[in-house]
Amino acid sequence: MPELAELDDFRSQVRSWLTENRPPEPDFLLPETFMEVGTDQQFQYLRDWQQQVYEAGYLGMAWPAEYGGGGREQVFQDIVDQEMGRLKVPFMPNTIGLNWAGPLILHMGTEEEKQRYIRGILSAEDIWCQGFSEPDHGSDLGSVQTRATRDGDEWVINGSKIWTSLGSYAKYMILLARTNPEAPNRYAGLSYFLAPMTAPGVETQPIRKLTGEYGFVQTFFDDARIPADCLMGEEGQGWQIAMTTLTFERGASGGQAGGLSMMSIGVDDVVELARRSQRDGRPVLDDPLIRDQLVRFVIEARGDRLCAKRAAIPALVSERPASIPLSSKLRTTEHRRRLFQFALSLMGAQGALWVGDPQASDGGRWQRSYFNAFSATIGGGTSQVQANIVGERVLGLPKGS
Repeated sequence: MPELAELDDFRSQVRSWLTENRPPEPDFLLPETFMEVGTDQQFQYLRDWQQQVYEAGYLGMAWPAEYGGGGREQVFQDIVDQEMGRLKVPFMPNTIGLNWAGPLILHMGTEEEKQRYIRGILSAEDIWCQGFSEPDHGSDLGSVQTRATRDGDEWVINGSKIWTSLGSYAKYMILLARTNPEAPNRYAGLSYFLAPMTAPGVETQPIRKLTGEYGFVQTFFDDARIPADCLMGEEGQGWQIAMTTLTFERGASGGQAGGLSMMSIGVDDVVELARRSQRDGRPVLDDPLIRDQLVRFVIEARGDRLCAKRAAIPALVSERPASIPLSSKLRTTEHRRRLFQFALSLMGAQGALWVGDPQASDGGRWQRSYFNAFSATIGGGTSQVQANIVGERVLGLPKGS
């Protein structure tokens, strides 16, 4: 572990660099997460920022140097991420590559796959998307129907995936497809691919969200041919690899590259909103009930930030050691959704206004944030699925309880 003085010096260096190099505010609306990147302007702005951060050495700091990472201890990347959140700089657009595909490849990939993919993930040269969900099966990944059929040195893909974040800009997809429909059970017939989105026969169709923004697409495969070496692991091993991917996506496993994955809007911003909002001619923050609710949010947010440290102390998690990693996604996404809903309640009738209305508080950002927050409670397994996971694997409840 580095000395405290070294870490303090590094934090000051990072803070100075971020302050001096943060990109100027654009004259267009920035997305709040990678799930809202829907225009070329937004995408290029964020991609340029990720490339700048990587070239400065502040992304993938704990990933192996031989694949393009920094080869340093995780604590340095943690400091960078903390300062990014404090200064509210833009997020990294290649979220799926940095947080899911990259850690998976480093954990389970071959040497050739690591050499081929990792550097491009960090530099944002290669954007990644995820091909798990399908139109007719929702969260039931075991029922995937997209087919992959071996034909010589290629796989032929047919089917459709939906809610493909960044699908319009992605070069690669982590794809779960059925290779053996005659397998003894539905899980055994699935395989996992690192599939190029540039293959003939792959098309994407943007999906307009409730907010009027884009970011999601539906991806269609019509006799799309991809090289045989796009198969990750062995044929029929797809379910195991997909479940490993989800541990990274849900934050149950570490090893992510770092950087923000969404705009840093938190409880401190809501406290400031309460100071500025008026009710009966007085600041909303003067209301003791409002202060009590805000304190609860502050405690909850602080507790979530300390969870990683708590999980590393055996005495604090001895009874249920898996409780913190398995509950992380559920806790953090639901906290964010409830926090933004509370922010709207502070505005009274103004909470009904929308982005662009001159009377809307902060230009309507809170209304937009509230609607966008639902994406994270659905992607990676809905909150209901996450609650079942906690109930079954942490509390030991029977399935269906």
